[in-house]
Amino acid sequence: MDLSNNSYVSTTVDPESSYTPYPERPETYIVPVVFFIIFIVGVLGNGTLVVIFLRHRAMRNVPNTYIFSLALADLLVIITCVPFTSIVYTLESWPWGVVMCKVSETSKDISIGVSVFTLTALSAERYCAIVNPLRRLQTKPMTVISAGMIWLLATVLALPDAICSRLHVIDLDKPNTSIVICSPFPSITPTRYSQYNIALKSLIYYIIPLCIIACFYVLMAIRLHASANDMPGEVRGAQSLAQAKARRHVARMVLIFVFLFFICFLPHHVFILWFHLYPLAQDAYNDFWHVLKIIGFCLSFLNSCVNPVALYCVSGVFRAHFNRYLCCQDPRWPRNAMSGANCETSFNSTYRRHTQGTTIENPSIYRKNTLAKRNIQESNLINIDTSNKNQLNEIGMKNTLILRSEMQLDRGGFCS
Repeated sequence: MDLSNNSYVSTTVDPESSYTPYPERPETYIVPVVFFIIFIVGVLGNGTLVVIFLRHRAMRNVPNTYIFSLALADLLVIITCVPFTSIVYTLESWPWGVVMCKVSETSKDISIGVSVFTLTALSAERYCAIVNPLRRLQTKPMTVISAGMIWLLATVLALPDAICSRLHVIDLDKPNTSIVICSPFPSITPTRYSQYNIALKSLIYYIIPLCIIACFYVLMAIRLHASANDMPGEVRGAQSLAQAKARRHVARMVLIFVFLFFICFLPHHVFILWFHLYPLAQDAYNDFWHVLKIIGFCLSFLNSCVNPVALYCVSGVFRAHFNRYLCCQDPRWPRNAMSGANCETSFNSTYRRHTQGTTIENPSIYRKNTLAKRNIQESNLINIDTSNKNQLNEIGMKNTLILRSEMQLDRGGFCS
């Protein structure tokens, strides 16, 4: 059960006003519908992402490995948490027992940790790709190890909730009437432990990672601006410009994920920080904070299903795969998937291999042949004598740099 729903049941039990039964609250009917949509979209979207990654070798590059990890984390919270917490505003008492209380709280923390740490790793990887595009600082095995370490770290950080989560009985103002709630804290009343727990979670899962991501994007913007001004005109070939554009698109795609995470968890963190750290929170609790609590509760779980929707909207290659698996449509690959001149999104594949019985030619073969012909033609135009050797060497070095960049693109199988 979400943190922002357990510790202030007592706020609705006001001695000056009677307890409002759940059937008389509008959220009793709205929240289950929202959670049903989250469950369906999340399972289909993230499940399809997992299938795409596992079935298509051409889709297994460094960014997509992190996207695969994000999808697994979202599936974890959707399967183990969403069905059980959806009844928080429907049933007055927690009906699933202490085991599911611990599982629900732990899986939620693991999913949030994996999500925010993976987004930070993605931002760092994009920064390295833009600053030094010809040098791969992260190989595929290294990416898998990084993703595994992220899961391990998120699991370790979730252990306190796995240990301390328990059921609490709340006595209402009616005679012989009580409810049972699931709480991640040993005590239902605010304590030093709950305050430190909330503050540390907000720092580790939200504030610090977002500050690190912001630093990476500021450095990326500075680097892109400087490289655009410093690049000589003769080096700005079509391929170099296309690759730079593709890398910027990758960074924008990751930024969309980060922005969605920021928006989805902002109301949640604002409320829990206010409620647990403000001494007069229970007395100041009113309709505004009640609405913000419910919005934060729903948005924090909505984050588990928005990433596949974002990928579908911005990535032609992923859109083709989604249409194939979910709508049984023949895939219509975007022209950029078969053209070496450009790459549509951050996670597009160049489709260098035979996939699903369809052969798509490596787009860089044409480019390499064109550069080879250019070398021959330019060599024929220059009389190779002592005075023109430097000019020939300059042309050869320029085309070699372009070919080397193209080969680096081919090894990754994706736009980087």
